Formats: sequence, structure tokens, C-alpha cells
Amino acid sequence: MSENTPVEPLENDELNAHEPEAEEELSPSGGTPGGEPEFPDVVEDDDAEIPDVTVNPASFAALKPSQNGRTEKANLDMLLDIGLQVTVELGRAKMSIRDVLGLGPGTVVELNRVAGEPVDVLINGKPIAKGEVVVIGDMFGVRVTDIIPPAQRVESMI
Repeated sequence: MSENTPVEPLENDELNAHEPEAEEELSPSGGTPGGEPEFPDVVEDDDAEIPDVTVNPASFAALKPSQNGRTEKANLDMLLDIGLQVTVELGRAKMSIRDVLGLGPGTVVELNRVAGEPVDVLINGKPIAKGEVVVIGDMFGVRVTDIIPPAQRVESMI
């Protein structure tokens, strides 16, 4: 058929009049009747060379007992210099986009805490302690008044 030859549409009867031509029945796995999947792009070559690969078992240095706990202390000391994000949360407020866009110099935002109520001390976003705001020279600080018990800290992480 050439490019310019018009194609006539088939009628419904012609579409349903399918005559099977020696079709192979596929297995439930979608392969050939023998159960092997078909891979049309894969060419099997019995003469193909297999690359020479050397496989060695993994080897690890023997573990040695530490002397007087010095190794454990040195490992712990490495962790002591890791930086953590400390946040002191004075309070929170919910605002609409309209209210946020209306913020300007002199605007007062009402928070959900009463004046004098302890603030939350968060480490990497997790509550660890409560404290009170103090002024040190011309800087703010927090005096820790209560450490949150470990069981309560674990609950807050879940």
C-alpha cells in the first residue's frame, strides 16, 4: 500500500471476524507456553565470552578490647563537637494571609502564651526543657527551670 492510498474503515462485523492464525498460547506469567518470559531484544549467543572476574571474601580487622575504656571515651568525645540547633519558643500565633500581608512596623502580634509563662527550649525542633527569659547585658537568654523527662521526650517524637 502506498502513502496516498486511502484506507477504508472496517465495519463492526469485520472487526469481530478475527481468525486466529496459529497463535501460541501464553502462560500466566506472560511468557511462552514453556513458562519462559519473552525478551525480543535479547539475543542468545552460546559462543559469547564470559569476562574473567575474581571474587574475594570480605575481610575485616579483628576487634580488640579497649584498654581502660579509653577508646569509648575518645569515640564519645568526637560526638561532643556536633552542632545542634537550639530554639527558644516564646509562643505561637495563627494568622491569615491578609493579616500577614498587613504586618508593618509597630504591629503587635498576640501569642498563645501568658506573660511570665515558661518558654519552650527545643533542640533540633524537639522539646527538651522549659525556662524563663532573662536579660544579660543587652542580650536575651534563657534560664532553664525544668528538663522534660526522657519518657515524655520520646512521646513527643512519635
